[in-house]
Amino acid sequence: MTAGDDIPSELDPLLRQALAWVIRLHSGSATSDDAAALALWRQRSAEHEAAFRDAVRLWRSFGEATRKLASESELVNVERRRPRDVRDRLSRRALIGGAMAAASVAGGYMVVRPPMGLWPSFEELSADYRTAKGERRNIALSDNVSLTLNTQTSIAVRSEQGTPRIELISGETAVQAGRDTSAPLVIDAAGGRVTAHRASFNVKCLDRAVSVSCIEGGVEVEWKGQHIALSEGQQISYSAETGLGRASQADIEQANAWRRGLLVVRDWPVGRLVEEINRYRPGRIVVMDEQLGRRMISGTFHLDHLDDFIAQAQGLFGATARTLPGGIVLLS
Repeated sequence: MTAGDDIPSELDPLLRQALAWVIRLHSGSATSDDAAALALWRQRSAEHEAAFRDAVRLWRSFGEATRKLASESELVNVERRRPRDVRDRLSRRALIGGAMAAASVAGGYMVVRPPMGLWPSFEELSADYRTAKGERRNIALSDNVSLTLNTQTSIAVRSEQGTPRIELISGETAVQAGRDTSAPLVIDAAGGRVTAHRASFNVKCLDRAVSVSCIEGGVEVEWKGQHIALSEGQQISYSAETGLGRASQADIEQANAWRRGLLVVRDWPVGRLVEEINRYRPGRIVVMDEQLGRRMISGTFHLDHLDDFIAQAQGLFGATARTLPGGIVLLS
């Protein structure tokens, strides 16, 4: 029996429409118009949003086999239902800054990682929980597992038979686990895995590079068959480019600062600081001068007042700032 044989043949019409959207987004020919039209479709009602999430779960479980559930006519109907003004609505959002965003889009088609992070990827859109820029959110996954999601964080819930398990698609989460059973909490991230029974720890996954900081208790990190146990106050990172690193001393104050609405910086290049600020601040700051990007800076910044950095860059380094629509600032 194939995976497709396990899928029910009779589906609610709304779910068929949702499947058509999922298939289109995975077709390789989806445009930025489609992304905007899907957002509007999902906002029509709670039932539309629920159908989309169900369609995503079917796709994750059965992949290409779900195509037979959405007829060609359904795909055509989805195409026809797109509002005429969708292009204008998304253009103002996605192409702010003109050539900068356009240079990252080939032929008008959506890419796996959208240009400048101006709209979420498909994986982020299909998450069970997702925070917007500058948003933090608390989630009780079970009686003994809770999460705090940082800005622009997306997770998918994979729990089975009472065993809590999530996938950190992108972003950062602080985790509190108090598992007394034999089954640990499992967090999958970028091909690796973090497991814990009783621990407080942070997991960050940005551009498929993962870092784990153990605040209290102990966690185990697995990557490509390698296992490393972290104790309180230790951290480690891994990625496809660097592999699994070595455990080192964690900067606990820095790791926890975002939960208090702060960004703690110790001798960072300006370019790195700007990348971090862009995770929280609406719009985007772009460093146009490579020399400015290499200048070092330290300080504590309030996440609710990150535009203060622009004035500091002007005062400390003599930088000039050009403001464009949509919160884009060019620093040189």
